[in-house]
Amino acid sequence: MSNANTSRSEAKVVIERTYRADIQDVWELWTTKEGFESWWGPQGFRAEVQELDARTGGTLRYEMIADSPEMIAAMKQMGQPTSHATRSRFTEVKPRSRLVLTNVIDFIPGVAAYESKIAVDFIPSGNSVRMVVTLDAMHSDEFTKMQQEGFTSQLTKLDQRFG
Repeated sequence: MSNANTSRSEAKVVIERTYRADIQDVWELWTTKEGFESWWGPQGFRAEVQELDARTGGTLRYEMIADSPEMIAAMKQMGQPTSHATRSRFTEVKPRSRLVLTNVIDFIPGVAAYESKIAVDFIPSGNSVRMVVTLDAMHSDEFTKMQQEGFTSQLTKLDQRFG
């Protein structure tokens, strides 16, 4: 498995949100099966966690599943499966402060497998938490844009929860 595609940009995508919430509640959204499944996946998708071990070197395995009729139809129309397994590992864990997930991107037809990181910094302030998410660029500008749109879409689930 190669670590990067030669045409892959080294740019990062940064997405920030501030939630009126307790740091422990926001932390658990990333580090527990129940928390992760409650919001992970863009609108029209959900995640089913098979394994989540939120410690440095720990594994995260989940199935990303299209779960709305519109998204299922769209995936089928594009000739894509309606679900795919995702493998990640926690490469950095500083409780209630920072975590880094390294994802194996091995589900894109015609693209050699590579790794992509999601770094999350949690900054508590009074009765709110600022969450700064930094995403590695994907193998192409088009996929990086789709990744940013997808991640922003899934954050709307947290925007609604804490809004």
